Amino acid sequence: MIANKVGIVSTRIDTCRSSLFCSKNSSVSLHPTNAADRVLMDIQNSGIIACLRAKSAELAVEAARAALRGGISVLEITMSTPGVFEVNVEFKLHLVCSSITKSCVFFPQALQCLVQEYPSTSIGIGTVLDRREAKEAVDLGAKFLMSPAMVKGILSDVAEGQALYIPGAATPTEVLSASTDGAKIVKVYPVSVLGGVEYLAALKKPFPHIPLVASQGMTLDSVGAYICEGASAVVLSDAIFDKKAIAERNFLRIHHLACSAAARGNQAVRKIKCMDE
Repeated sequence: MIANKVGIVSTRIDTCRSSLFCSKNSSVSLHPTNAADRVLMDIQNSGIIACLRAKSAELAVEAARAALRGGISVLEITMSTPGVFEVNVEFKLHLVCSSITKSCVFFPQALQCLVQEYPSTSIGIGTVLDRREAKEAVDLGAKFLMSPAMVKGILSDVAEGQALYIPGAATPTEVLSASTDGAKIVKVYPVSVLGGVEYLAALKKPFPHIPLVASQGMTLDSVGAYICEGASAVVLSDAIFDKKAIAERNFLRIHHLACSAAARGNQAVRKIKCMDE
């Protein structure tokens, strides 16, 4: 079990979810009233969205647990992960109740397992390409949905705030269109190919009111630069869920990478907040 590999469950290093806002990126009230606004608050407070891809549902759950225990507060599981909704094997869900860890019921979905185990964490699904996938994810408890492009219809399906939709965009026209259609935050993808930090900074100049997420090719060392140039958060995939570590089931390594990512995100957000004051 992961708890045996990482020792005692670490104290979460995320900061108060209602106090660490970067005002120039903020588009949600300090007192969110629905799931979408709560996720947006978590994203802007942490500066990090951890993106998980794994070859099996069981690996995904164990890797996710390691990252969440390392301080990650926003977790994306991609649709390419086998068993993100359905799995062919059962695995135990462990809950902590009154400091006693006990085995509970079996769940047939990786997403539902994590949502049940971490009810206050912002866990969502990425690479959502159609409305059917979006609906299934929300029905199973996903608090946010992320796409590489704008998928028409999803925004209207979650218009009541039951989940946050983060569409992808590559150009100024696409960013503005997504925001005009109702997106509360937009993912700039693939940002590294488009020009990296400089491209994100250029996009932010005409759209200071639109929260942007930088996605693709992110490293731990690039977190501060992107947030400094206006990103509300960055998506970290291999930088946290190292392929070799996952293949070797080295969840301690993932835990350590998650700790480092969470600390860098919090530090960058704090720095921007101080600059705004």
